Amino acid sequence: MSNTQLNRLLGLSLILFLCIGLKAQPRVEEIPFGDMNQWITREIKESGVIGGKTQQVFAIGPTEKIVGNDAYENKGGSPWATSNVMARVMGVTKTSVSVFPEKRDNGYCARLDTRMESVKVLGLLDITVLASGSMYLGKMHEPITGTKDPDKNLQMGIPFTKKPTALQYDYKVRLADRPNRIRATGFGRITDVDGKDRPIVMLLLQKRWEDEKGNVFAKRIGTMVEVYYGSTKDWINDSTNTIMYGDISKSPFYVESMMGLQETDRYTINSKGENVLVQEVGWADEDETPTHLLLQFASSHGGAYIGSPGNSLWVDNVRLVYNE
Repeated sequence: MSNTQLNRLLGLSLILFLCIGLKAQPRVEEIPFGDMNQWITREIKESGVIGGKTQQVFAIGPTEKIVGNDAYENKGGSPWATSNVMARVMGVTKTSVSVFPEKRDNGYCARLDTRMESVKVLGLLDITVLASGSMYLGKMHEPITGTKDPDKNLQMGIPFTKKPTALQYDYKVRLADRPNRIRATGFGRITDVDGKDRPIVMLLLQKRWEDEKGNVFAKRIGTMVEVYYGSTKDWINDSTNTIMYGDISKSPFYVESMMGLQETDRYTINSKGENVLVQEVGWADEDETPTHLLLQFASSHGGAYIGSPGNSLWVDNVRLVYNE
């Protein structure tokens, strides 16, 4: 082989190497408002029988102040909802706030807290519940009118047809100094629940469909669950968590209690305008295209009204990663 041929071959090899390297570079897309730098501040006046204070209730969306006790709808194209709500129970208006904007560098992040909420009106109401901080893609149906079936108030998931390889975000964790969680539903006594409280992050990709009766079904295409077992000293930036596709029930990383199919607890509005259960009935093939993305960050795990007061999860710069 001549020197000229060798140089050409080396040149082609270098070009091919560079092209492969460029193709392998991941593409990162921020979820709208995922930088947590824009917040809506709602000023809501609680009922006089519980003090009549005006409370600030925060939502993730284009910077704005809203004064008044109107039910909240997502604004400005924001796909985010939170556990921050206005409740109206037996004629009493009360707010619950467990997600807050917090300064970080030159912008903001989200702080999710687990805390106790109480409302007491002599002879009328005496409710104490545990509220965990949660932010998710979807909507919250306001006003909340009771503590029964709380998941019916959450519309979990947004239309989505892409197939990212990972979820990326910055986070910080502070765990409460309690060996077990508690359950406080507002009815009956507060009880202990075995196991230390852990913040959790969950991403699901579903393929949904609706039958002629309005029932909504889903198959699971993608799954990512991350649980935090210890506090962090500082921020962990660019944490990247792989999304597993297809039937993962035989995977060594599979945890049934956190990743298993669910036929309860998740609701949506069907084509008839009815609030119905999303029945997750099986695993989809990994090559199928999703219809919905579910993503939730929570300061506690185990379900509604379960957790440890004092748990906190900070979140910033929420992005999806694509290998292209």
